[in-house]
Amino acid sequence: MKLIRSILALIGLATLVAGSIAYLKFGPKLAEMDPGFTTVYSEFADRLLETGDPGVAMMWAVQVNEGLEADDVIESLKSLATSRSFLFVGESPFYKQIKAITGEDYRYVNFLSFCDASVGKLMLEYRDQYSGFMPCRIAIVEDKNGRLWLYSMNLDLMIHGGKELPDNLKSAAMRVRNTIKEIMQGAASGEF
Repeated sequence: MKLIRSILALIGLATLVAGSIAYLKFGPKLAEMDPGFTTVYSEFADRLLETGDPGVAMMWAVQVNEGLEADDVIESLKSLATSRSFLFVGESPFYKQIKAITGEDYRYVNFLSFCDASVGKLMLEYRDQYSGFMPCRIAIVEDKNGRLWLYSMNLDLMIHGGKELPDNLKSAAMRVRNTIKEIMQGAASGEF
């Protein structure tokens, strides 16, 4: 019994020492992080542990209602984006590129790009590396079972995943985030 008590006391002491070292090393830096920091990384970690794939954990996914065709979804995305002052800036029909290279048909995969130039300017004034998030892309993907899905990068990691963004950039980035999610949801159900 004395041995078990001594082992537990050593474990407790080691835990206190490790916790103190971690606090001294990381505490001040953690205080600078966005208030949503722990929630965003907790959700990311949950998805990562669930799927085992960081690429899946970083994406939003919305299944398109049955009966909607890819062209319907594209027109819906464009319409919904325009109604929210979000510019459609490009399209890359990946399935056509695959066919051109291989000569074989490929399932439908298309990348649509959208932009809010004023928010893009704010992002670039803050950090040049944020250019990697621009323009916002929504992929329309036919899965191996023939169902259409919409995918886009989870912008919460950029918005809440580090030091808190300046207020004007954070509110603008949240507006873009919300717009992407709204147009994905709307297009998946065929709204215009």
